[in-house]
Amino acid sequence: MRGDEGMTTVALRINGVEHSVAADGRRTLLEVLRDELGLTGAKRGCNQGVCGACTVLLDGRPVRACLSLAAACAGHEITTVEGLTEGNELTPVQQAFVEHGAVQCGFCTPGMVLTATALLKENPKPNVAEVRTALSGNLCRCSGYRKIVDAVVAAGGAR
Repeated sequence: MRGDEGMTTVALRINGVEHSVAADGRRTLLEVLRDELGLTGAKRGCNQGVCGACTVLLDGRPVRACLSLAAACAGHEITTVEGLTEGNELTPVQQAFVEHGAVQCGFCTPGMVLTATALLKENPKPNVAEVRTALSGNLCRCSGYRKIVDAVVAAGGAR
């Protein structure tokens, strides 16, 4: 965290829980999630909004936590990959990623899962082209995306 000058307390609703965090006009949501709240599912990849590793859902829509100012997220529902499940049950998207071998190193997986979750909420049965378009902002350095796309299509039941 930067110095305490200019810090204000901001209320953020993350995974259904209210958190009061110190934030100035420069503190990103990613910094708050990882460094203050210990929610490390959102990864610090490029830190420029290009790779999608830091993707979270803001009111159900994918956003880059590295580009989102924490203070600007007050009053919105923030969902991280940690907030998708209840108990030990995987979501259909998470289960499909496991079943289709779509997880390799795992660095991109939280962002991919969150983006896919948002897609399936909006379009429950996307075709391959729609999945590829939705995931186009999430980079994976390990795969050719085929297993990831297959997993999302399967989770939507579009096969």
